[in-house]
Amino acid sequence: MKKIILSMTVVAGLLLSSCNLDFFPSDELNSDVLLKDEAGAEYIMDGCYAYLKDEVEYLGYSSGNTYVRHYTQMAEFPADNTNLSSKTTDPLYEATAYLMTDNLKNVGTLWMVAYKAIYMSNTIIETLGKKTDLTDTQVLGEAYYMRALMHLHMVTLYAKPYSQGTDNLGVPLMTSTSAASTREPVGKVYEQIVADLKLAAQYMVKGKERGNAGYASHDAALGLLSRVYLYMGMNDEVVSTVDEMLNGATPESKLDPDLANYFANAKTSSETLFCVAHELTDDRGQGGIGSMYNADGGGWGEIYPSDPLLYLYERYPSDVRYTAFIAPQLAKNATPAKLYVYFPDPETPDDASGRTDLCYALTPSGENYTFTADGQTYTVEKRTVNGEYSEYYVKKYKGVDCLARVSQQMDVRNTFPKYYVKKFGYQDGSPTLSSPVFSRWGEVILNRAEAYAKLGQDQKALDDVNVIRKRAGIPAEGMFSTSNMHGYASVFDVVMDERRLELAFEGYRMFDVYRNGLEMDRRYPGAQPWAVVKPDYNHIQYPIPNSEWTVSGIQQNPGY
Repeated sequence: MKKIILSMTVVAGLLLSSCNLDFFPSDELNSDVLLKDEAGAEYIMDGCYAYLKDEVEYLGYSSGNTYVRHYTQMAEFPADNTNLSSKTTDPLYEATAYLMTDNLKNVGTLWMVAYKAIYMSNTIIETLGKKTDLTDTQVLGEAYYMRALMHLHMVTLYAKPYSQGTDNLGVPLMTSTSAASTREPVGKVYEQIVADLKLAAQYMVKGKERGNAGYASHDAALGLLSRVYLYMGMNDEVVSTVDEMLNGATPESKLDPDLANYFANAKTSSETLFCVAHELTDDRGQGGIGSMYNADGGGWGEIYPSDPLLYLYERYPSDVRYTAFIAPQLAKNATPAKLYVYFPDPETPDDASGRTDLCYALTPSGENYTFTADGQTYTVEKRTVNGEYSEYYVKKYKGVDCLARVSQQMDVRNTFPKYYVKKFGYQDGSPTLSSPVFSRWGEVILNRAEAYAKLGQDQKALDDVNVIRKRAGIPAEGMFSTSNMHGYASVFDVVMDERRLELAFEGYRMFDVYRNGLEMDRRYPGAQPWAVVKPDYNHIQYPIPNSEWTVSGIQQNPGY
């Protein structure tokens, strides 16, 4: 990793504004000067936070893309929550289609920025760790948190899941400012992350946070630790960690009651444990996360919720996660009383081109509908899912039963109905601005729910799920109990669907599926290949960047 380490030395000279986590390059100051006192350490630490915001630190200018945008693309788009409406020259398509290569911009950028943040964290740890007269260890704890967070991002994206073997190749483990030139085993990387988060929680004291959720905190460290334990299969530790965080409080008390506006106010909400704190001046417009999902304010509006995710949301139309964050774009000439059916073309080849949506106007026929195509009449019927929920399907279209959606006439892009996602926007009134959340109480509670389910403590798992559902506006009849599972075969399945509903688009789904040894079913309309992805497929991990392995000689991942 010589190239990375050498490039990191230039970032030590940063003059940073701790109030807004903004930064201003300076050739006059260096880490030795800044770290003479604890205030200097704060400036360096704020530089770590700034790395998550923009590319100016290492490019010298802003290209519009951000660390958090790249991370979201890489973590979310290979999953089954989204529908990319066309091929694109943006790296998001390669992530969506599992066509990653080692020279893609997001693959290299994320790696470089993460290790720069780790280097700066190590600078603080090495310097402050030698001091015996520290009156405040908050910044030291923040540095341990950042080092853990970046290593977690690296090991989950560039290595196989922990559950697939602790001896598999992980990522370079940097615990000092000295160069690391080898990939450590996955298990060793996770062990270091756990150790760092424990130290982070120890050094950061509740009530001494430096500001809003853009700064790490004691609870942020424990919240991330609960996720790491979950990924490691240490379910008892997940439960005890979350219990420690609650300290007798109820899970309900930790959730923002105004879910509809939570993400627009995430930076200041008590539910947020850690986020990339943006100001209005940080609005990247088409370069922000929100622009990929929403065309308001000049966004691209080219990624929509997948049909399977929409089916889940539509089981309860009052679900705030659907009504507040999913915005169907009806056709301008739509007739309210007229319904249309949308379903994937069964004759599209099973290749990387994906499958287009077919659309036909419906005619009521008793409790069902009919439409005519190529001179033949087809029936659209309802069927029951899980013995309780209903869904539409087209009966024997060209010999195939096709799962379908029935709605008013939609505005479309490349045949795909537009369902804008508004989860990442409207902070400070800007449609494309948010403070993307990396950790929040909603996830933490669901971490415990999954752990309870795997420990066989079914009702406790369902109780945690119900807390999340109640906040989302699900009516009482939609709550779960061991005596009323609403057709689900297991509590684990309940938890997995709830994680999907609650954490959609936040970058969890791919990890949730593959770490549990499950298959990713992507047979729905979109630009992604029509396929079921196995958890042992080599491309569920990203390639080591070309800019890294060609210089350092570290081993590339299989299949690249």
